[in-house]
Amino acid sequence: MKIGDKIPEMLGIDTDGREVKASDYTGKKLVIYFYPKDSTPGCTAEACSLRDGYSELLRAGYAIIGVSKDSQASHRKFTDKYELPFRLISDTEVTLNEAFGVWRMKKMAGREYMGTVRTTFVTDENGVITHIIEKVDTKRAAEQILNLK
Repeated sequence: MKIGDKIPEMLGIDTDGREVKASDYTGKKLVIYFYPKDSTPGCTAEACSLRDGYSELLRAGYAIIGVSKDSQASHRKFTDKYELPFRLISDTEVTLNEAFGVWRMKKMAGREYMGTVRTTFVTDENGVITHIIEKVDTKRAAEQILNLK
């Protein structure tokens, strides 16, 4: 997906087994952040930054959804442990990762594998992408969003 694209209506299933639809967020700017794995250092820092900046993000008109390929059970533990106030989508089939173009070849320790490239998408109140953050500062993720022009 690129700036100017409308996000898909069906986004996935959240931690509680409920469908998450783009139309649930009509009238709000939506932050959809893709991250590789629950409870890893970078992903925890990013989630906690968004948690800590949540009130300010809400005041600025944003709703937040996190997406990874982890299971609902993993998301529940992650949400409970770090008291995350926003929804997480369990994208075990990587359908949403692929739709947004963040499921890509990665390299680590000399091996190549498919994985989620950490990326944040921001939409307007109608579900149209206005910003894409590809260089996410995990410790300052909320601030990055709040500073978008």
